Amino acid sequence: MTGRDTVMSDEEAGFGGHLRPGRKPAVVFVDFVRAYFEPGQQLYMGLDDCLGSAGRVLAAAREAGVLIVHTKVSFAAGGIDGGQFFRKVGALASFVGDTPAGEIMPQVRPDPGEPVLVKQYASAFFGTSLASTLQANGVDTLIITGVSTSGCVRATAVDALQHGFVPLVVRDAVGDRADGPHEANLYDIQAKYGEVVSERDVLGYLGSVSK
Repeated sequence: MTGRDTVMSDEEAGFGGHLRPGRKPAVVFVDFVRAYFEPGQQLYMGLDDCLGSAGRVLAAAREAGVLIVHTKVSFAAGGIDGGQFFRKVGALASFVGDTPAGEIMPQVRPDPGEPVLVKQYASAFFGTSLASTLQANGVDTLIITGVSTSGCVRATAVDALQHGFVPLVVRDAVGDRADGPHEANLYDIQAKYGEVVSERDVLGYLGSVSK
């Protein structure tokens, strides 16, 4: 017979290998802004478990003394700097200018000295200084938290890999508007682009590299 019944499993096809984290991690907190966590917002996710987990990862990262980077989204008037992405996703209009929807949630509010990168596209790398900031600080591993799993988190994980960093996506500290896309994208990230790890494991890892 031919067709789908002859397709190898991901494991048989060579997917799902493992990457070993390095000794110089950084943590990125992707778009933990009010638009995803406040009822009534177009992008509201309906849950905030990932926000609590991210807060604990943030505290551990500060204790470990590793580089911490935050991102948020903001567009110029009319979304002129958002291109086709802005035209495709109507909810991005919420981020035109300095709006409440674009404010970082207090649970992961940046401390002075923690860079906040403003982006217009999905990946935290695209059009920002993230890659050069990580490289200048000798980072080899990027711990990724944020929203949404199927959008900005996945795009950031793929670009982290493509820039030569080991991506560690913290399962407990990422979230999406629906369970299906959330789980499907975590599956794909683990199979192809990085390591999906638990909050417990990443806290232990941060402790092991603490100054």
